[in-house]
Amino acid sequence: MNAGQAYRIQSAQNVSPVRLVVMLYEQLVSDLQAALSAHERGDIAARASEVDHALLVVGQLQGTLNMEQGGEVARNLDKFYDLLRFSLLATDFASIPAVLRKQIANLLHLRDGWIQVDSAEYSGAVPAPPASSHPASRDDKAESPSHQNWNA
Repeated sequence: MNAGQAYRIQSAQNVSPVRLVVMLYEQLVSDLQAALSAHERGDIAARASEVDHALLVVGQLQGTLNMEQGGEVARNLDKFYDLLRFSLLATDFASIPAVLRKQIANLLHLRDGWIQVDSAEYSGAVPAPPASSHPASRDDKAESPSHQNWNA
């Protein structure tokens, strides 16, 4: 185990479940940015490795969804993760940078929503729903996730 891995493990042990979700989104974005960079360098092996790791992270996020407590929000996230997984698999074979860039933007948008949930958890406020103009949030129209609806 290198120092970076040890630091991440220690950090993960001292944060809220919502913050762990934020950290997973940040890892996903990092993986996809690295895959995009590898694609631009023509390094197919590195691109495939980064996409493979991103798929593992998506699996972790999807596996922690609690459909009973999360309700419609959890179902929407489950659908999003399925589409993301399909998109990443297709990108790995087709090597389309535009798809990676779009998924990075979607993940950053969702990560920002989780950051709002994390902040609200400590302040007692309910975060505002995501802007309905973003493609990743069109299905959850009036849903406003409170931290009681989330089980990471």
